[in-house]
Amino acid sequence: MPTLFEFNVRKAANAFWAFAIHDGHHISPMLESYYQLNEDERLREEDPHTGCMAELPCNQFIVRTSRFQLDINRTLEKAIYRHPEMAWGLQVYRELPPEHLLQQLQQDYLSIYKKIDMWIAESIAAHGYFIVFDIHSYNAKRKSPDEIVDEVVNPQINLGTLYNDEKWRPVIDRFMATVSAQQVLDTNIDIRENVKFKGGQLAQYLLQKYGDKGCVLSVEFRKDFMDEWTGVPLTPVIQAYKQLLMHALKDLQNMLSDGSSR
Repeated sequence: MPTLFEFNVRKAANAFWAFAIHDGHHISPMLESYYQLNEDERLREEDPHTGCMAELPCNQFIVRTSRFQLDINRTLEKAIYRHPEMAWGLQVYRELPPEHLLQQLQQDYLSIYKKIDMWIAESIAAHGYFIVFDIHSYNAKRKSPDEIVDEVVNPQINLGTLYNDEKWRPVIDRFMATVSAQQVLDTNIDIRENVKFKGGQLAQYLLQKYGDKGCVLSVEFRKDFMDEWTGVPLTPVIQAYKQLLMHALKDLQNMLSDGSSR
């Protein structure tokens, strides 16, 4: 059976990667009839437009399949949202897909992890290290579309760094400083570490295996760049966030070009 998991990968001649693993919205036609959730309900918990932000001058891995089909940022056992407690209380399926399709999804999970392993190992072999920008977004208006965002507990950017080796602290600090020095639409950036999210399963996996050779920066943008209830994008903010990441990428490349912090 062909893979049910769709993604785009683009290789570049540097050690940096931009991941957008929750950007996807696609559900395989082989699975559509089993879903109870509609497209709008799925979109609310996906990370739309992070794929656009990940289109940086570096290696890119952008997932096209919805996390509601297969979430590679969770463990294999939790990567398929079989029960509401696995999906923000949402009943994802009208009925679970048949076992052979579930097994295919699990096989796709193992297959993509092998591919990611190979890509990261290639970066290490070619450059001696790797840096991943693991780009996500999060909802801050959980109660209603008119809810006032509590900015005390919901930073504009949450940087998940918990699982990185301490040797990469200078890289993390440099990223924080570079972002903090920028503005988006004439507004200073509120970036904080590990307030809402600390890094997901894929980051943990890579750092457990290759943590002495690389750093994963899990960049969670508050959904200020869109209406999180309707999905309508605010294109100027999306472009501003992409430019912000571009500056951070160039700054870290300059920092590491002389072998610093490696």
